[in-house]
Amino acid sequence: MKNPAEIAKRLTRRKMLATSIGSCGLSLPMMLQLQNAVAGAKAQGRAKSCIILYCWGGMSHHETWDPKPNAPSEIRGEFGTIPTATPGIHFGEHMPLMAQQSEKLAVIRSIHHDDSAHGRGMYWNLTGHKPPRAGNIPPMRNDWPSLAAMVSKFRKSPPGVPGAIRLPYPMVDNGTLQAGEYGGWLGARYDPIVMRTLSGEPYGGVSRSLGSEVLELNEVDFERIDERSRLLQSLEQPVSRKNDFESFDHFRNIAVEMLVGSAIKDAYNLDNENPRVRESYGNHLGGQSMLLARRLTEAGVPIVQVCCAAGDLNGGQGDMWDTHGDNFNRLRNRLLPVFDRGASALLNDLADRGTLDETLVAILTDFGRTPRINGGAGRDHYPNVYSVVLAGGGIQGGQVYGSSDNHGAFPATNACDPADVHATIFQAMGISPRATIHDMLGRPFPVSDGDVLPLFS
Repeated sequence: MKNPAEIAKRLTRRKMLATSIGSCGLSLPMMLQLQNAVAGAKAQGRAKSCIILYCWGGMSHHETWDPKPNAPSEIRGEFGTIPTATPGIHFGEHMPLMAQQSEKLAVIRSIHHDDSAHGRGMYWNLTGHKPPRAGNIPPMRNDWPSLAAMVSKFRKSPPGVPGAIRLPYPMVDNGTLQAGEYGGWLGARYDPIVMRTLSGEPYGGVSRSLGSEVLELNEVDFERIDERSRLLQSLEQPVSRKNDFESFDHFRNIAVEMLVGSAIKDAYNLDNENPRVRESYGNHLGGQSMLLARRLTEAGVPIVQVCCAAGDLNGGQGDMWDTHGDNFNRLRNRLLPVFDRGASALLNDLADRGTLDETLVAILTDFGRTPRINGGAGRDHYPNVYSVVLAGGGIQGGQVYGSSDNHGAFPATNACDPADVHATIFQAMGISPRATIHDMLGRPFPVSDGDVLPLFS
């Protein structure tokens, strides 16, 4: 009889489902047992931490990672292209600093999904799963856990260090917090903590927290923290709702340890950073949040997610990637200079510190933008094909995976979806995508149902 691990290696979850579990004579528990045979041998990942740069609003692939210089002008747009440090790879002309970093980057040009709404597109890209409901989707406890929540479940942080942090605020669309950023059925204790970045010029547009707890580690009265902690402990004693207070107790302990302890508090103090390094990120909330993300991962946080945009899409105005109108001026003058400087500084900084190989950087977004420019000199929502980028953490740089067609309208080669990107991120983090995790009802699921992309060095 063949070894179960050998069978599981040959039969990915998707292939097994495609050929019918029943025809193989396998039940779902048997299938998951086979997957665990592979999961038992820990995924070979170099990354100790992950930084997600999330371009909220939908970054245009045409002006950034996948320009189409030979397309008609109504598709090509106003921008030219520039060569990168990697022969044969070109980016949009307003990303000169990231073009110099191409030897560190794996650009995925063939990702796609099926939802053109911001919140649901974000749900796809931050959970790796299809959104569970229509309309504007606020977070619920039966949602699939976010990538940050999943990583924090499997990668334990030191005492007093959160498992996952979001900067500088949650993502909001027209006054509504969006599902996809939270712990979902893992429970509230896996909701990534929101920490505000106090340094740098603010984004344009509205940046709301909508009642979310946002932690600021400045001007703290440490004696009162200890008093309040003891008071809360005494108040908890007569309460019998154990599950509710387990999450509350978790967050209280984390907050107290963060505020009193040194690792996170020191990371938060950007004034302690080398002035030259700090200046390289740019005096902007975007760049300073990326710098803080680097400092937090060095303090032991397994995964940090940076929202590289205004917090509320606010009808398409302000510094976010939802460029329905005036696409080229907004990208040229506001969005790309900040992103290009901050993201390139992060990659340079990690490389200079010798930590890029153990820090995975993922650049994600809701979806791309329409190939054809609209009447307002903008591009609209377009999930049929777009680009995301991975760097560090054992990823082989200087490569492009997949391609879109001549108009950047559909995948042409190696089509993939967010689940595949998630499987690849988990693999890089040493978390087997085939490992089993259980929801609130005890039902078993694989960590990811995607396939690992061949991007590793």
